[in-house]
Amino acid sequence: MKLLFAGTPEIAVPSLNALADNFDVVGVLCAPDALSGRYKKRIAPPVKIAAEKRALPVLQPKHLDIETQAQVAALGAQLLVVFAYGRLFNLEFLKLFAEGGINLHPSALPQFRGPSPITAAILAGCSQTAISVQKIALRMDAGDILIQKNFPLKGNETTASLSTALSHAAVPELVRAVNDIIDKRLNPIPQNETNATYCKLVSKKDGLINWGLHASQLERMVRAYNPWPKARTLINGKSLAILEAALIEYSPSSAGTNPPGLVLGVDKSRGILIQTGKNILVLKQLQLAARKPLDFRAFINGTRLKIGTILGESI
Repeated sequence: MKLLFAGTPEIAVPSLNALADNFDVVGVLCAPDALSGRYKKRIAPPVKIAAEKRALPVLQPKHLDIETQAQVAALGAQLLVVFAYGRLFNLEFLKLFAEGGINLHPSALPQFRGPSPITAAILAGCSQTAISVQKIALRMDAGDILIQKNFPLKGNETTASLSTALSHAAVPELVRAVNDIIDKRLNPIPQNETNATYCKLVSKKDGLINWGLHASQLERMVRAYNPWPKARTLINGKSLAILEAALIEYSPSSAGTNPPGLVLGVDKSRGILIQTGKNILVLKQLQLAARKPLDFRAFINGTRLKIGTILGESI
């Protein structure tokens, strides 16, 4: 069976490689090159780089228009396989594939439909997520489930680390799904619409810290927004990213009367103690704007940090 693979970021690369090793991938669809930096240098998506290493044809259309449909049709793919492409497919495009399309979504569908399921699972404090392979439907992530495998969470994952783990966990499930389609062993299960929840595209402003929140919420926020947009606050008028944080089991006796964001002190074995809306957050790794990341000891040595400083206010 001939496949067209659609995907863009690094998380999709192991799946592309596995599919190309096991099946006839006749082409790859990914987002256009991005412009980055002061001089607007073109940066190729990771999936494009991986495809070109295998000499696979690559299409990078801005729109899935008639011209793109003609290019796809010429490849002769029978099945569309999607992982993190970032765009919905219309009916005319899906008609190009005799076997339709399947999509891998890293959540326990119908939970966290949408563009940021990994970040959403961390923010929600979930004890597990899942790898879901679904039939592509015209509504976002609403197709029948073909395969769903639970993935337990330890509670220390960042979006970066969980993305890497799920990128590899996805491989056998996607290969299995394609084999099931070839062997006609499908057992599609409709999603329960009453249980559907949605996540949104993450924006830079989502990383702004509200110190009035519970410390546990802020700790999850630090992990969820690593590597982007990073949980951020202000210190002495400068932007400060919090790259690693932890909860603390004890609280100073005066914690209940302290304003949120107050620097309470430094635990030499744990980190910088910050008052939140409830309980204490310990800052372990930090990064000032245009500086390299530092652990809390190195940060204190290079930055004037006074007990009683209040972080935040505006950014």
